[in-house]
Amino acid sequence: MDLSDEIRAAHKRTFLKFFDQTDYDFELRKSIDLMFTQNRRRCIVNLSHFYLHREGTDLARRLLQSPGEYLQPLCDAVTDIARSMNAKYLKEEEQILVGLEGPFVSRRVTPRELLSGFIGSMVCVEGIVTKCSSLVRPKVVKSVHFCPVTGELTSREYRDISSTVGLPTCSVYPTRDDAGNLLVTEYGLCTYKDHQTLSLQEVPENSAPGQLPRTVDIIVEDDLVDACKPGDRVAVVGVYKAIPGRSKGSVNGVFRTVLIANNVSLLNKMSHNLQYSTDDMKNIRKVSERDDAFDLLANSLAPSIYGHLWIKKAVVLLLLGGNEKNLKNGTHLRGDINMMMVGDPSVAKSQLLRAIINIAPLAISTNGRGSSGVGLTAAVTSDQETGEKRLEAGAMVLADRGVVCIDEFDKMNDQDRVAIHEVMEQQTVTIAKAGIHASLNARCSVVAAANPIYGTYDRSLTPTKNIGLPDSLLSRFDLLFIVLDQMDPGIDRKISEHVLRMHRYRSVGGARLDESAGNDVEDDPEVGSAVFVKYNRMLHGRRSDKRRKEDTLTISFLKKYIHYAKNRIKPELTDEASEHIATAYAELRSGSSSVKTGGTLPITARTLETIIRLSTAHAKLKLRRQVLTSDVEAALGVLNFAIYHRELSEMEEREQQRTREEGGGGGVKGRTTASSTAGGVAEEEEEEEEAMDVDVNTQRFAAERLEAFSSALGRHRHAHHLERMAIGDVEGVVNAGAASPYTAAEIMSLLEKMHDVGSLMIFRDTNTVYFM
Repeated sequence: MDLSDEIRAAHKRTFLKFFDQTDYDFELRKSIDLMFTQNRRRCIVNLSHFYLHREGTDLARRLLQSPGEYLQPLCDAVTDIARSMNAKYLKEEEQILVGLEGPFVSRRVTPRELLSGFIGSMVCVEGIVTKCSSLVRPKVVKSVHFCPVTGELTSREYRDISSTVGLPTCSVYPTRDDAGNLLVTEYGLCTYKDHQTLSLQEVPENSAPGQLPRTVDIIVEDDLVDACKPGDRVAVVGVYKAIPGRSKGSVNGVFRTVLIANNVSLLNKMSHNLQYSTDDMKNIRKVSERDDAFDLLANSLAPSIYGHLWIKKAVVLLLLGGNEKNLKNGTHLRGDINMMMVGDPSVAKSQLLRAIINIAPLAISTNGRGSSGVGLTAAVTSDQETGEKRLEAGAMVLADRGVVCIDEFDKMNDQDRVAIHEVMEQQTVTIAKAGIHASLNARCSVVAAANPIYGTYDRSLTPTKNIGLPDSLLSRFDLLFIVLDQMDPGIDRKISEHVLRMHRYRSVGGARLDESAGNDVEDDPEVGSAVFVKYNRMLHGRRSDKRRKEDTLTISFLKKYIHYAKNRIKPELTDEASEHIATAYAELRSGSSSVKTGGTLPITARTLETIIRLSTAHAKLKLRRQVLTSDVEAALGVLNFAIYHRELSEMEEREQQRTREEGGGGGVKGRTTASSTAGGVAEEEEEEEEAMDVDVNTQRFAAERLEAFSSALGRHRHAHHLERMAIGDVEGVVNAGAASPYTAAEIMSLLEKMHDVGSLMIFRDTNTVYFM
């Protein structure tokens, strides 16, 4: 608006009078000193000091409702105070800029809530920066022109829609003076200011489901340029204005709105609005001291999904994460844990991803079929109005310090899948396109779900052939789980009962349904969150087979527990834990040499870092400042399950046990008395247990004999640097110094076993053994 000099001076005196009569003058002078110390031109004024006084409350209200009338007088008043402190701080015509912060109450909105009622007023908008113009353009404020005929200098000031004072002026440079003489622009004497445009989008976790996220354009000038980058979560204070669109002569009454920034402040990436009460802290400590704390958090993650306990444990550790380290030599060691699930359809892989999205403070969900490489990392686009190149952040950059859930990972193209290699290990996105060279942070955990290459898991093939992904990508996943659809009548019965209970459950009175367990919860910030769920027979089943009340935490308390443990606890490795990790890694490497082990992941140096991250995450779960040996054991339990997919072996064991039971029952003929039947069953059970013990002992003895045989043969081979050896000479080598000699038949059997696993090769024609 066009503000007269009298009104501007009157408002300036009002602000100076308020500063003189209140104790805020001292705080303001400290802010001005800090501004000059940091070599800035913008003084930050906190609105909370205005609300402490009756006059200040009215001033703050008028400043927010009519910033075009009161913002410039506030800048004049602060400039006068700075000149009174030290005249040499400022040049003669230089003026201090003022930025606002503090409680905006109803004016603290998101881009979706930014409606026409806020036009012309000051608001605070929170969101995430998605686009940022790559170049900072200079905008002319005052131009100076020289006339060669008259030898005089003339100047002209320029204002546009982003100016806070005065009406917009013409943007055309003058070429002639009033007498018609030519003018030459003196570019060195002109005054400019920096200009940049941003796009602010509402945060993904707070956007309305099923609707496109809203975006608002922001104009930043002077010292606010380059204050943020794509992917940053910011709170922008500014004036909401409507500007006419480029309609090519037609008028339709629709205007384009922009936010003229007054102050830009970065927000914490995590849930900054979580509040901990005294009861919450006590309950968090109590849960961490329980022996079954790990199982408790895993069962509470997604109670609506039956089973998958080890995968839920891995998800809990993933949400907690390890410790990120940035060494002095520039090395970055990531603390985020990456996980992948591969398995049959209808095993709740997508539902587990949905549970992660509901629990994690920051989580972004994508689909492999509809996501491209640039959509996941970053893209270079062209601005529709200026035509300049802009940098647009992708899903992984927007999920910085959070989790990215990628469903249908196997449906992605190979070119798009390669784009995330850098993100998963280096945690940065490097762009070198269209003259833009940038590196964006993408410090996020990746959780992927995929189907096998044949649609369903083929148990006759190795895990690597079922997955069908290159080792360069698989090694970047810390954990890879094989999730199988087990055709077991007992498990099918339990799953069906669990699903039917979930469908039959109905909340009472239409209250909010807790996503974690289906119970109605009402959290009081002063009292704290409810810790355990309330038992419901329809939801949890009969008392004989239901879980105890203490076996499931509420989703609100689980969020607080994970947020507290992740951000407040930074464990350090002890010497005992380091030694245990090194020993476990060496054993995993030695066990991975056999191609028949059936491991899902190649054991590389990244596996060693995986053990460290998982152990650190478990120490966070227990709220410990040091990583102990027990934490390493818990981490190795999760890692071994991920590598050797025990679900397959357990299912085979149950089938073998069922076959033995059916075979034992078929041999009984005729009817017997109750006593004889009971005695026979008892004898059969004892004989069966003895037979099983004998089988276990026999297998253990055979494995020890094979290991001793292989060691003796290997020592002789390395000592004499042999590549081949006659079969007849093997007996003398392995029996030298052996406690129990090997027979010729046993030696041949052991050589054939080593031949099957690829340790050596037997040629029958020449009776020769070739070492691999």
